[in-house]
Amino acid sequence: MTDTISQVIPPAQMANTKSAIKRVRKISKQTSVNKIRKSRYKNAIKKMNLLLERKNKSEALKFLPKLNSELMKIAKTGVIKKQNASRNISRITKKISTL
Repeated sequence: MTDTISQVIPPAQMANTKSAIKRVRKISKQTSVNKIRKSRYKNAIKKMNLLLERKNKSEALKFLPKLNSELMKIAKTGVIKKQNASRNISRITKKISTL
């Protein structure tokens, strides 16, 4: 059996055309923006779940429009799908109504 070493091409040796270099820069910027958006989404959901665990209905009702707005902004940019945001809002609204 031959001993071949498969090597992954490191980023420094990728195609170095101007357009490829620009795309790498653009993708890295967009990745950081998407991470920030996803973090805001997760934090908003966690905050609402914390309010629901504490059974704080009045605070949850006050936060619901902000959560709805936040989720739809993030869905609009494509970080999560619109149906995913709608489903989350629907389930949270049901939980609030049962409190």
